[in-house]
Amino acid sequence: MELRVAKSALEDLQAIQEYYKAQDVPHIGDGYVDAILTHSEMLKRHPDAGRIVPEFNLDYIRELIHAPFRIVYLRQATEIMLLRVWRSERQLGMDIEVALTGKWET
Repeated sequence: MELRVAKSALEDLQAIQEYYKAQDVPHIGDGYVDAILTHSEMLKRHPDAGRIVPEFNLDYIRELIHAPFRIVYLRQATEIMLLRVWRSERQLGMDIEVALTGKWET
């Protein structure tokens, strides 16, 4: 199974790094990004490891929790697409709807 990262998820990861850089602790942001990507690698072998995202209740939109972040991904037949990486307390918005239509950038 192939693991791909959507542009939206890349932007989220960059925002994490920028936030911690602005707080004068860039190593924390870098560490989170590395750990999130490493954690996501396991989806290649276990694509259903994440739970179904409660806001959508669709079997193919799932998430891993890497505290304090939610790694939201689209589970497809031959690939996993990381869609968003957000703080756990944040509610998913309408922008995730792009996943349902298959209109995302990588």
